[in-house]
Amino acid sequence: MGKALIIGCGGVASVAIHKCVQNSDAFEEICIASRTVSKCDALKEKLQGGKCKITTAQVDANSVEQLVALIKRVQPDVVLNLALPYQDLTIMDACLECKVSYVDTANYEPEDTAKFEYKWQWAYREKFEKAGITALLGSGFDPGVTGVFSAYALKHHFDEINYIDILDCNAGDHGYPFATNFNPEINIREVSAKGSYWEDGKWVETEPMEIKRVYNFPEVGPKDMYLLHHEELESLGINIPGIKRIRFFMTFGESYLRHLKCLENVGMTSIEPIEFEGKKIIPLQFLKAVLPDPASLGPRTVGKTNIGCIFRGKKDGKDKTYYLYNVCDHQECYKEVGSQAVSYTTGVPAMIGAMLVMNGTWKKPGVYNIEEFDPDPFMEALNKWGLPWQESFNPELVD
Repeated sequence: MGKALIIGCGGVASVAIHKCVQNSDAFEEICIASRTVSKCDALKEKLQGGKCKITTAQVDANSVEQLVALIKRVQPDVVLNLALPYQDLTIMDACLECKVSYVDTANYEPEDTAKFEYKWQWAYREKFEKAGITALLGSGFDPGVTGVFSAYALKHHFDEINYIDILDCNAGDHGYPFATNFNPEINIREVSAKGSYWEDGKWVETEPMEIKRVYNFPEVGPKDMYLLHHEELESLGINIPGIKRIRFFMTFGESYLRHLKCLENVGMTSIEPIEFEGKKIIPLQFLKAVLPDPASLGPRTVGKTNIGCIFRGKKDGKDKTYYLYNVCDHQECYKEVGSQAVSYTTGVPAMIGAMLVMNGTWKKPGVYNIEEFDPDPFMEALNKWGLPWQESFNPELVD
């Protein structure tokens, strides 16, 4: 049993906190900390009364000083960072000073540059090794479960993996003309950036939404999907031997794309500050404020998600194909934890990663991506905690 400090109290954090409370054999105590402590208090009020003790705290995750003071007061066994990606480095700095292990779900990106990559966090490897603590990067679904799937496929089904296609399908319908299923600022920065994929040891860059495919997803049906850049491509290209190409595709509906293009055309997706009534504002942050809160989508979202990986490679000298995926139902997630499936599929792996680091199953000094650990305990926990995986040995391929 152990104690976790959870920083953040949005949709993903709410799911992870629900799951920590359910998993009270592992999480004896949790502290929920956020800039807006009233959100933490409301969640505590809803969930307290079981075996897992819940406390709350106010913290500015941009302040190393405040974070260090909080960690020293709480004395956690692990810090689970579910705040914004811009805050990864300040939280890592605080963990280093306090010698406490660290887990997150998304890699760092500077607030003023729409570019996410691991170089900033990988630069902490030697510091974490010397401190004797673990940093587990990307323990969500993608990145996260997709890396665990890759490690599992390599361990149990391949001698080498040559091709990976990561397919992320959200077939949910929330009824709004335009809304994002996770933080609008992060979502729009991600999908409006140039696409890229890893091939033959180098990056191939594409225009945003340039490459489109149609895929018939199990339990969902045919959906349009588009090639995007995604952070796990960077680490998998290094950590999975034999890789020749890795791509990432995500589904989008026509209504979403039309609205996004219109917003781009009028400058609302820009991250460049502008003058408005004597103040500097960032258009994308203003847009985030007027869009529906992703945490509010749960009761009105119906349909399913299907996220997985198609692997092609060799086993015993023969070609082999293998598809690992999870299907998640929005309404079932809402019944269980009050959130839609996009938050659920990120929050459950966040809890699992924190548990495995906290209990020592995945504990070694340094900074690691999730595919660098033994996948079997994580795969077992996915089945236990609400994200059962399925497999196919003859899947439809993506050209």
